[in-house]
Amino acid sequence: MTGSVFEQALGPGLADLPEPLRTHVSAVGAGIGEGVFASAGCARRMLRPLLRLLARRGVLFPDQGTDVPFRIVNTPTADGGLHTVRTFRFPAGDRVLEDTLRVVDGHLHDFLGRRNGLEVRMLLTVGDTGLRMRSGPQWVRVGRVGVRVPRLAGVTVLDTVVEGRRHIDVRLRTPLLGEWFRYAGEFEYEVGEAE
Repeated sequence: MTGSVFEQALGPGLADLPEPLRTHVSAVGAGIGEGVFASAGCARRMLRPLLRLLARRGVLFPDQGTDVPFRIVNTPTADGGLHTVRTFRFPAGDRVLEDTLRVVDGHLHDFLGRRNGLEVRMLLTVGDTGLRMRSGPQWVRVGRVGVRVPRLAGVTVLDTVVEGRRHIDVRLRTPLLGEWFRYAGEFEYEVGEAE
């Protein structure tokens, strides 16, 4: 199937997204965005040792800060997916999150980390102000095989546009701990190759 991963997963619902979000998510090619996150990171100190391990894999990070400069680079993959590298510029050094979005059986799946070791089906909803994604079933990848696991954490993503700028709000939570990781802020995004 042709079209971006969002176009494939949303189908006709793509037309209901506000501009310029519709243009950004329907782009098949590369794109770059830069901005500042009002907040980014882990609010629970007890989780930081685990997040240090996940940071090595490009899944999450243990840092927390405000007014964090941010860069996102999207690159199409040979199999029709979209590879994303997000760089958070903390005073102590950069933290990088990587993932690849692919459409599997008509559903958007997010393969997290440099090695795509965690797979999450994302459930998409289009609203007047933008796109809402929330996590569904999850798998741990062992080579090419996905092993279904109980939900490790719930993820919600709200992607909107206000006054021409993209706003993103990503939250991770678990029933016992509540919300424990979040990044939220705004950025400008342009379709095109990284310089």
